[in-house]
Formats: sequence, C-alpha cells, structure tokens
Amino acid sequence: MSKFVMIIFGASGDLTKRKLMPALYSLYKDNRLPEGFAILGIGRTEYADETYRDYILNELEHFVTPAEVGMKEFCTHLHYLSLDPAKEEGYAMLDQHLQEITGEKEPDNLLFYLATPPSLYGVIPLHLKTAGLNREHTRIIVEKPFGYNLKSAQELNKIYASVFEEHQIYRIDHFLGKETAQNILAFRFANGIFEPLWNRNYIDYVEVTAVENLGIEQRGGFYDGTGALRDMVQNHLIQLVALTAMEPPAVFTADNFRNEVVKVYDSLKPLTEEDLNEHIVRGQYTASGSKKGYREEKNVPADSRTETYIAMKIGIDNWRWSGVPFYIRTGKQMPTKVTEIVVHFRETPHQMFHCHGGHCPRANKLILRLQPNEGIVLKFGMKVPGPGFDVKQVMMDFSYDQLGGQATGDAYARLIEDCIQGDPTLFTRSDAVEASWRFFDPVLRYWSEYPDAPLYGYPVGTWGPLESEAMMHEHGADWTNPCKNLTNTDQYCEL
Repeated sequence: MSKFVMIIFGASGDLTKRKLMPALYSLYKDNRLPEGFAILGIGRTEYADETYRDYILNELEHFVTPAEVGMKEFCTHLHYLSLDPAKEEGYAMLDQHLQEITGEKEPDNLLFYLATPPSLYGVIPLHLKTAGLNREHTRIIVEKPFGYNLKSAQELNKIYASVFEEHQIYRIDHFLGKETAQNILAFRFANGIFEPLWNRNYIDYVEVTAVENLGIEQRGGFYDGTGALRDMVQNHLIQLVALTAMEPPAVFTADNFRNEVVKVYDSLKPLTEEDLNEHIVRGQYTASGSKKGYREEKNVPADSRTETYIAMKIGIDNWRWSGVPFYIRTGKQMPTKVTEIVVHFRETPHQMFHCHGGHCPRANKLILRLQPNEGIVLKFGMKVPGPGFDVKQVMMDFSYDQLGGQATGDAYARLIEDCIQGDPTLFTRSDAVEASWRFFDPVLRYWSEYPDAPLYGYPVGTWGPLESEAMMHEHGADWTNPCKNLTNTDQYCEL
C-alpha cells in the first residue's frame, strides 16, 4: 500500500482547527495513524508549509488542553497548498503536490475531507474526477448537511456516485462517533432485561433532546441559510431516534446495521396537514438582559425567519412502535447544553401505595445522556423508610467517569480512524440520506409555501417557546428539562 495522505479542503477554517487537527493529533499521540502519514491542507489562504505548521501548532495549544508533548513532531507531518477548490485548474497542481509528498507517480492511498461550505460539496468531487484523483483506494469524507432538501440530496448522491463507489463515500455525522451514542446499542442489545420491554406495550413516549447554551458564534452567514432543522434534526436527532428505535441486526456488520437504520426512516409516519400545523413548533431566540437576540447577530437579516429552535412530534409506523410518540427538540441559547434520550415507560395499571409528599411519580423513566456527564439513569419507585407505605421516586445511575478515568474518546478521532481502516458502519449511506430528507422535506416546503407560518420568539436562557410545552400537554406530559449545572450524577433533576 502506498503512503497514506489525508487532504483537508478548508484547512484554514474553523472546523479544521477546532476539531480535525485535535482529533488527528490524538490519533498520532496514540500511534493510531499509518506509518509515514502526511496531512495536506488545502485552502485559499496563503501559507507556506512552515507557516501553516506554526499556525496549527498555535491552535492546538488552544484546543488541546493541557498542551501535550509531541505536538511539534505531529506538525512536521503537515503540508499546505494554496488553491481555490472551486476552480478546476488547481487540481493538476494538487496531483503534482501529492506526487512530491509521496514520491509516487499515482498516489492512491488518499483520504479527502471536505471541511468546506456545503456549496462546494458538489464541485470538489467532479474536479477530483477530472484530475484523475478518484482512484481505487481513495476515500472521501463529507460533512453535513448533505443537501438542503430531498432534491439537492438526490443530486449530490448522483454526483458522488458518478465519481466514487459507495464504499468510498463517508458521510460523517459526528454524533455517531460519540461513545455514548454507540452505547445505546450495547445497552439495548447486550442486556436481556430491557429488550423485552422495548416496545409499544411498555413504553409510553420517548424524548430526544439536543440543545446548547450558545448562540450561532459568528456563523450568521452560514446558519441563516441553514436553520435548526437542516443543521441538527435531519441528521443528528433522527440518527438518535434510529438508534433508539431500530431492530437488532442479525449480525453486527456495517451493511446490516445501516439496513436497520434505513428501515426506521422508511417507517416514519408521513406528516399530515395537522402535524405541520400542530405538531411542529419552531422558534427564534430573542434578546434577554445583556444577551442579544438572533436577529441582532452578525450577518443575520433584521427580518430573518430562520429557526434556532424546533420541536416535533413524530411517529414510527411499525409493529414495535405503533402509537408511541417520539418528541424531538433542538435549540440554541437554552439554559444548558445537553444531549439525551428519555424513555418514559407506561404507568403501573393500579397504584396501591401512597405517594411521598403528595407527588405521585407512577411511571419509570430511563435517561440515556450523551453529553455532558455521559451516563445512564433509571428512575423507579421505592418505599420511604418508616411507617406506612409511602413511595418516592429514586435514581439508579451510572456515569462514564466511574470507569476509573477511562476516556470516552473523541468522536472525530473515532470516525476518521474508522474511515482510514475502511469501516463505514458509523457513516450515513446514500439511501439513509434520501429517506431522512423524504420525511423532512414536507416541513421545508410548508414553510416555503406559508412564509407567515408561526415562528415563536423565546428569550435567551429559556427552554424555548411555550407552544412546545402545549404540544407535550396533548399527551399529558411535560418536557424533561435537566438542571442548568450538570457536573455530576446527583444533579439529574427536572426544573
């Protein structure tokens, strides 16, 4: 096998310095990169190899804390080539540069990473093909969003299929690289006590929440053309729904796992007119105190109707989940940052005990927390010590920090390593992309056809529009809102 080279388009951008280089450094530090590897950065910013290495070294010292040994040695593997990825003429120079780095006439062990604006996703692979850089062992990683709607996703899939084989294409969703996301599968399928209960007979409803306490962070130009549905729901949240709802693969292989994901997407209950009106709530954060609202952010129009919050009620029409609502939500400028799945089991058919303090939590609740304070909590009823039979709800919890300091690992590092090794299990397949967009596309069309459809404001630091609470009340429920300060397991609570 020829020398391995990873080529990063967008090498001077935010994603590269914040996520990709720290991930690659962690792989290097743990001796998990191929021997003699090289990393070639591509961007419009002018750098020589040495100045780019100095730039990345400085950034690593910011994003890898505390600064560790080996950073300088890692940076000696970095190279840089200044070119405009949108222009075809630069790709012959790229090929020549790769030949110089590898010492090979036709370097083939290449991994292209598109850390670029989505507008280049359909351009770069065609230029690679023209330059003959789509060779047999070449792979390509594409960031989300993969398309802006169903039509554009289908067009992108056609472009990539004309340049690469499906096994060479790695559509990345960093949520699937999180150890805690993968642990959902282990929790479900490695434990015999939960799987018999994991269906409509015992589960009342499911919540999937992924919110953060930050705004758009100088990304107004990108975010205003994207919004929460494209940025988070169509990829991250629906992936978490699939992990929660999928059937166990007969054999745990990449194809079998991804087949089951697609089956969940194909089973999503099509959205009706009532759903579009009543079961989707979108919001936009507004100023509160010293915190500015979305429309005051840089590069955001003063009349923008881009959603920074969305909550939805969705259903899965299959034997296991028919009649069980899945409530999903994401938002910016929330009270805290948290990603978790909350499984609400059905109440006992008859409550024969008194409830401690007059509060009667009859239903068991399972919380699978992906971040922060990764872990699992099971809430169940126990007798209060003393006379009588008062019952209160208590928690049995596990936190990853109880593993003796064993790190959960970096999601990008895991996924990049999987791609280097040719393992596509945790990457999204073309049919899954289209199946997901097929479900969400009617929402985008509805907003486009009805520009005055409700967009509710919510003050910075709150849990979103009150209308999303009303949607939950239809089921006689409330959102599970974690504590603002999530530092240890005893703070799993509800506001």
